[in-house]
Amino acid sequence: MANPNWPVRLSSPPVTLRPLRRRDEVAWARIRAQSPMWFRRWDSTRPPNSPEPTMTFAQLVRSLNTRAKAGLVLPWAVDYTPDGERPRFVGQVTVSGITRGSAGWAQVGYWVDSQWAGRGIIPTAVAMATDHCFAIGLHRVEIAIRPENTNSLAVVYKLGFRLEGRRERYMHVNGEWRDHDMFVLTSEEVTESVLAGYLRRRSDQG
Repeated sequence: MANPNWPVRLSSPPVTLRPLRRRDEVAWARIRAQSPMWFRRWDSTRPPNSPEPTMTFAQLVRSLNTRAKAGLVLPWAVDYTPDGERPRFVGQVTVSGITRGSAGWAQVGYWVDSQWAGRGIIPTAVAMATDHCFAIGLHRVEIAIRPENTNSLAVVYKLGFRLEGRRERYMHVNGEWRDHDMFVLTSEEVTESVLAGYLRRRSDQG
């Protein structure tokens, strides 16, 4: 199903979701080079003898945009604007596996630059992405997280996702097939927007 509404831009200052661009490569590479251990344990990898070719960053962006226009994925860059400064690229949120029809589901993945972690950037970004999924008619949003990834677990707990169960050897990560816990939110469970709920709870906590 084609997506006539892509590209999509979402914002809850100081956080913005916008389409990933080829010119993000420099910032993307710098972030990865500065904190390799921050990412290595959680990065997906190719299993042995995988037939898929390795893509350059430009090829990846082109492929994601093609798939986004086909309604299969929502590939966002995360921009953060500190007070009095210009927006800066700090991470990604990608909605993948978009399935329509009787399923109506999708899966969200995310990462953030280590120097900007803990500021509520990714919870805000994932909340906006989840609200958008429901706004376009999807029924179920999933987030798969390795059980020991405490930083990612904090995100889903802040947003009200519920633990559905563990999927053994679910995804190839850091060179091995790894177990993941599946967190889920369905449209019926949301009585206010995911973003509004997160911001309200954050405000209540001071």
